[in-house]
Amino acid sequence: MIGLDTNVLVRYFTQDDSIQSPRAIELIEHRLDEDNPGFVSVVAMVETAWVLERAYGLADQELAAIIERLLQAPVLVVEDEFEVFTALTALKEGRGDFADALLGGLGQKAGCSVTFTFDHRAARLPGFALA
Repeated sequence: MIGLDTNVLVRYFTQDDSIQSPRAIELIEHRLDEDNPGFVSVVAMVETAWVLERAYGLADQELAAIIERLLQAPVLVVEDEFEVFTALTALKEGRGDFADALLGGLGQKAGCSVTFTFDHRAARLPGFALA
């Protein structure tokens, strides 16, 4: 298994760098396979979502499509896949931010009874409450 950093994922999806983007394509589409998959940690997943949303201005549905592609890629292993999928669903349904939904899901997985927040939008997600 080969770990993938946020910048590799961002270059792969944005195709905005004439040197790094082709290298990201080569790595993901040609060097990885089911016997030697790429590993996408939850940290890389959240950072990628944040960069694509904030720096590249992707809308929620565009971001959701990218996260869905990552989850469906047979050559990738996504850490905490169920929680990432649940956060993706919240994003697609407009129930909250991807990172917040993932944070809440990971908290529930860890046994947290609640995740306190000052973020009113996040407080609408399951498992959250206003502090």
